[in-house]
Amino acid sequence: MAEDGHRRRSTDLVLLALGPLLAPVYAAVNYAAIKAGVRAEVTGPEWEGDPPAAGEMTALGTDLWRLTVWIALFMGLVAVVYLVMGVLLRRRSRGRTVIMVLSGVLIVPYSLVFFVALANPVLALAGLYDTPDFSAGVPGWQAATPLIVLVAGLAQAVGMAMASSAGRRAARAGVEPAR
Repeated sequence: MAEDGHRRRSTDLVLLALGPLLAPVYAAVNYAAIKAGVRAEVTGPEWEGDPPAAGEMTALGTDLWRLTVWIALFMGLVAVVYLVMGVLLRRRSRGRTVIMVLSGVLIVPYSLVFFVALANPVLALAGLYDTPDFSAGVPGWQAATPLIVLVAGLAQAVGMAMASSAGRRAARAGVEPAR
């Protein structure tokens, strides 16, 4: 029984930590897709002028990378707040209701990040810049990157529920859960 409790404690913390861990994964995967698009853009027939130096990107690539970084940073910030709230929920202290209400409010920015990612800014901005070579060079798997945001949010929601139940059990038992 003690091992099952330890496994449950570990599971809720792992699920809560997935959000902050998946934010840089979202950025890295999109970075790879943007770099592929930039390569296709500068080698395409519509490119005029010299290609950018090694390690540099076109204006479109730079704008997309900045947008992706902002999306990942905002996602990471919300995910860290969820992680802290989940750890606080595991304690048997008062204020658990306020934390649960705040976690419900924080789902709005998490949803906003998901819907912005779902709008696929990489291909949308490429369309605004009118660069078909870039769009053609973006790998097909890039359209699935919003799933990373979705998985992070769902994992943290399950982790919050598990942390909350662990905190309730600890409060009923009158003991602090092991860390």
